[in-house]
Amino acid sequence: MSGGYQVYRAALPEVCAADPARMVFTADAGGRCEVFAWDAAAGRARQVTRRARGTLHGAVDRDAHVWWFDEDAHGAGCWRFQPFTGGPDRPGLTDVPPGLPRGLAVSDHGTVAVAAGDGRATTVHVGPRGGRARTVARLPGHVTLTGITPGGRLLALAGADAVTVLTCDGVVRAVLPGGDTGRLWSLGFAPGPDREELLLIREREDGYVLASWRPGSGPTTHDWCAFDTEITARWDADGRSVLVRQDRHGRSTLHRADLTARTLSPVPTPPGTVLDAATRPGGDLHYLWTAAGRPPRLYSTRGTALPELPALPEPFPGTHRDVWTPGPDGPVHSLLSLPDAPRGPVPAVFLVHGGPADHDRDAYDGVVHSLVASGFAVVRVNYRGSTGYGPRWRRAFRDGVGLTQVADLASVRADLVARRLIRADAVGLWGTSWGGYLVLLALGTRPGLWQAGVAVKPVADCAAAYRTTTPALRALDERLFGGTPDEVPERYACSSPIHYAAAVRAPLLVAAATHDAKCPPGQIRAYLAALRAAGVRHAALWLDSGHDGYDGGDHVTVLRRGVVFLDRELRGPAHHRPQTPRSARSGEHHTAEHLTERRRSRAEGHHPQRPARG
Repeated sequence: MSGGYQVYRAALPEVCAADPARMVFTADAGGRCEVFAWDAAAGRARQVTRRARGTLHGAVDRDAHVWWFDEDAHGAGCWRFQPFTGGPDRPGLTDVPPGLPRGLAVSDHGTVAVAAGDGRATTVHVGPRGGRARTVARLPGHVTLTGITPGGRLLALAGADAVTVLTCDGVVRAVLPGGDTGRLWSLGFAPGPDREELLLIREREDGYVLASWRPGSGPTTHDWCAFDTEITARWDADGRSVLVRQDRHGRSTLHRADLTARTLSPVPTPPGTVLDAATRPGGDLHYLWTAAGRPPRLYSTRGTALPELPALPEPFPGTHRDVWTPGPDGPVHSLLSLPDAPRGPVPAVFLVHGGPADHDRDAYDGVVHSLVASGFAVVRVNYRGSTGYGPRWRRAFRDGVGLTQVADLASVRADLVARRLIRADAVGLWGTSWGGYLVLLALGTRPGLWQAGVAVKPVADCAAAYRTTTPALRALDERLFGGTPDEVPERYACSSPIHYAAAVRAPLLVAAATHDAKCPPGQIRAYLAALRAAGVRHAALWLDSGHDGYDGGDHVTVLRRGVVFLDRELRGPAHHRPQTPRSARSGEHHTAEHLTERRRSRAEGHHPQRPARG
């Protein structure tokens, strides 16, 4: 790995079902995320991809072929593969036009299914590995291919409202609706040569329950395996039991559900967060664990050699604690990180998570590390709409989209000021994607509460973003707002930061990406123009990337600019001037002149991209 700034998205290695010593994972390669093959028997890694913009999506099939998605600057491309030990790259299927990745599945006998999006619909292609594709289905909107049966006969496709099971000839075998009480998630078919059982999770009014589907017998709901907060699950390698991971109040636990015996038993892991877990052939359990003061680490219960993740020098700065603040729909949970040995209240940065269907965890975060090492308190609020607190919390939008979440940020701020943990006159905001949207909305709707803001790749105009974003995010907006901008224009306007741009008082740094399909650049440029027209002091940083860039240079540029900006505004000489002096000067615009910078201090640790909008 490179000795400079490292970028990676911590994830479990994918394991070859026929040879568990052969794995595929993503890791840093000279400041970019790339795909590697890992031979556990030899303890040796081989870099598979070398793409100018990095590579995120990788997989391995039963025959130990390494797969990756070869995409362009706009995220469209095709799946390719090569032998595990190296060799020529080949297209996964021929005659498949470039598209957005909507899923890859390979059967035990080499039948390949690929789903690709074009902005309007999702097309499913099937064929032999490396052979000519047959188009078997085209479904409207954003649909994800979630699995193929081991024998290659059935496919599972998950849409916003239902899970569809198709034959590999495109014949519909079942349509499984989410129902009136919640959504339905598809998690793949059971392993085994004769198995055709699909794993599902069903949302109910007050929780989540494991379910499954079989041809002939139809869906089965396993009522004995229910949870009050969000879960995900994977089949065990034996195909008879299921490993369930529950996210609850910023932490996670593992459970094993035996579908035959109808028993649920805990799987011991350290306190903190299990980011991912899977049972491997032979009974080995691999899991990826982290906590606020501990970077992610891979574990094997049977001592299998796993790739080493990047390490950082210890000790890590700060102390970490939970804070619960009373709220109208129940207490709001926050993760508070304080600098070492604070003397009274300290300047604070609210690090606002994206989603909104996501949450902050008791997990290592390089931005938290950098800010705490710089003397700031960091507050991560799991506002209403976050996952990890049950379906009622996710649906609690009583004040409107965005405005509900801003109300929670404001109440937590007041609580921490009253406890004399943070300074009332030195509170900043930092968020990416949906988190960046909430930063802009909070600065405009409650301008007296914040002294600075950093918004990275944000939504700035809800209606304009809707018209130019991806189909999946348009569907998300319609669910959140209850319709399109043409149907409920007043709701979009009321929740749009651009509507409040002239009210912003705090200095603001906006970082945006020129190829961003999720939070498009046009609506951000319009917001910046509104700031200039109102004389709001701000700076803009433009990155030559997409929403989910894989280049470490972008991350370190944003991290350095953000930390320096907040330090100047919350603690520097500017903090002692009258708050946010108005100026007719336009915002400062900086492009990508520093994108190749590397880390110069321990404070600028691993900076993962904040969760993407939606």
